[in-house]
This record gives sequence, structure tokens and C-alpha cells, in this order.
Amino acid sequence: MKTALTDLLGIELPIIMAPMFLVTNVDMVVEACESGLAGCIPALNFRTIEDLEKGLREIKSRTKKPFGVNLIVNKSNIHAKKQLETCIDVGVDFFITSLGSPEEVIKASKAHGIKVFCDVIEEGYAKKVEDLGADAIIAVNSGAGGHLGNIPASVLVPALKSICKIPVISAGGVGTGSGILSMLALGADGLSIGTPFIATKESGVSDDYKKACIDYGAEDIVVTTKLSGSRCTVINTPYVQKIGTDQNILENVLNKNKQIKKYAKMLTYYKGMKAIEKAAFSATYKTVWCAGTSVEFTSEVLPLREVVQKLKSEFSIAEQNLLKTLGRV
Repeated sequence: MKTALTDLLGIELPIIMAPMFLVTNVDMVVEACESGLAGCIPALNFRTIEDLEKGLREIKSRTKKPFGVNLIVNKSNIHAKKQLETCIDVGVDFFITSLGSPEEVIKASKAHGIKVFCDVIEEGYAKKVEDLGADAIIAVNSGAGGHLGNIPASVLVPALKSICKIPVISAGGVGTGSGILSMLALGADGLSIGTPFIATKESGVSDDYKKACIDYGAEDIVVTTKLSGSRCTVINTPYVQKIGTDQNILENVLNKNKQIKKYAKMLTYYKGMKAIEKAAFSATYKTVWCAGTSVEFTSEVLPLREVVQKLKSEFSIAEQNLLKTLGRV
């Protein structure tokens, strides 16, 4: 599985373990890296800048393999500048930027030899980040877990490959070795895979969350706007069915005005304001669980390395089956 991504990062497999908000932790990144992948963790998974630095230094002390950090680069992340500085000081190998212009991250990273990959969901933005100097594109397709794109991988990957000269990494909908093969066949230079790693022993999410990844399948993944205002895929648990997937009027107002949202959250701490809390903040990342349709292939809680090994074995089998079909073996 040697591709432009393996060459770019010096990794064994053309796979990035996707940075998952409030899921990915230090242990997962280390295990991913030691298994031949490139681990990546959201900066926002650390409560403070001090915690971020401590976590990144722990990763560097436990693995010499390349790893990255996901940065939210729009105005909602008031800590973005300090997060960027901290990551550069510690010496991460790459950034994945999301939800905004990566220009400042690209400029700051170039001088330190740090790669920058940018989340995109369509062709126009892909060309913009390429022109800004991005090293690769993360093509977030309609099968992605969490925040997703609108276009299926079968269309998005070839479309981006046709207009961009930098590597294209497909994100979304893959949970098997045969799925990896199919993305590479489409022309992807690598993959960003997240959902299969949620129900691993190293994952710090609740046992209930892991059990839901096992018990529910692809048909149980629904799109909600209640978490952030943007479209996001979650497991359709009884709780999600109870609260619904569309924003109510109050949630819609709060998500359009970040300042109002901040003060509204403060109000909910006062006695007598539980009605507002229930109406506006019923969907949180603790009560609603993000996952993609590839949850279909999670059947048990395994060590992360075993999940990787399973993907590698499945890929080899799928590759041999394809060659047989083509009459080449």
C-alpha cells in the first residue's frame, strides 16, 4: 500500500487515524503510530494549552513515528493561535485544518517543515487551499462520521484528483480492507479513518458508547444539526429519537449567535433555568454519539493494533480476489 501519503509522511500504511472530537486520546495516537498509521488528535480534546503541550510531549516520548494535530481555524476557536504555536514548539509532523482558512497555519508551518492537510468538501475550496500551499487535501465525503460532506467518495475523489496536483486523502465510509482498496482504486492517495477506532480498548469513551458502535449498524446512522448547527452524523439511539435531529427555534438562534449562546449556557447554571437547558442543550457530545456508517463493521471491542491488523488482512484478501477476478493470478 505504498502511495503519495506514505511517501509524504514516511508511514507504512496510507491511513490517518482521523482526529475525533472527544474520542481520540494520547494512547490511541501512540498505538496508531506504532501500528503503521499516522495518528492525529484534535487540539480541542485538551482542555488547556498546558494540557495540549503535556499531551503532545507524552506522544513524542512514546513513539518516534509521525503524528498530527487537528486545528479548527475559524473564529469560534479563540485558542487557535496559541494551539498552533504550541504544536510547532513541540514539533508535530502535520496539521489537519478544519472549518476556516488554513493560510496562517500554512505560512507558520512551512518554516518548520510541518505538513498541512486541509479538510474540503468540494472542488472550489480544494483549489483555494492548494493555491495557498497545502500539502494534501482531506476529501470529506458524504459517508464521513461526525461532520460530513455532501458528495459521495465515488464522485468527490476522482473530481479532486482531476483538478489538484497535491495528494487527495479520502475521509468517510470505510471500515474494511476492501473499502481501503476501493478508495485507492478511485485514485485516493490515502484515507482518513475514524469510526472503526471508537470501540477500541485504548479509546476513553464510555462503555455504552462502545456498545452502541457494536449494536447499531449503517442503517442506524442519522444526520443531526442539534450538536453544532452543522450537519453531523450520529447513532440513532432512543435518546436521539426522543430529542429529534432538527434544531428547535431556540437552538437555531443560539447557534447563529455565539455570544448569546455563551451567556445562555451561563444562565442554565442558575436554579429554575433547567427548562432552557433541556430545550437548547439536550444534544451534547456526552449524550449523543458521533459515528459514521462504517460502524456497520464493528462487532467487538478490540485493541487498536488488532483493528489495524484486521484491516491489513482484509486488504490483502480483497487484493488477491481482485487479481483473480482480473485473471492475473
